[in-house]
Amino acid sequence: MKSRSELREVIMKVIYQTYILDKTTNTYDIKDLIKEQLEVENDYVNTCVEGIIKHQKEINEKANKYMNNWTITRLNKVDQAILSLAIYELLYTDTPSVVAINEAIELSKKYSEEAVTKMINGVLDKIYHEEEK
Repeated sequence: MKSRSELREVIMKVIYQTYILDKTTNTYDIKDLIKEQLEVENDYVNTCVEGIIKHQKEINEKANKYMNNWTITRLNKVDQAILSLAIYELLYTDTPSVVAINEAIELSKKYSEEAVTKMINGVLDKIYHEEEK
């Protein structure tokens, strides 16, 4: 059984794949992408992946609101996936905000450059403070 942190990494990888595949003419089944990453079906993964895809426009708008002279689509696809997952968790799940932010930072430390990690942290912190009001 995978930990929640490991499941978040699976979600990030699946979302990354969708971003790549959406730029091609290839068709895909989201369930197949998840199965490639997980040997056992997981409701948390399914819910998050489907939720991120469903709410991508709102997630992008929220990210862009707090990115100074930048947009989420200018980030590389891995960083987009990390930020999208974290924003989804902040806005649409019961995950404690501090957990969602910390998990995103840990993923970013593993897959991103330090400057991007700092930027992701700043964006998520601003969203967190806005949502707390």
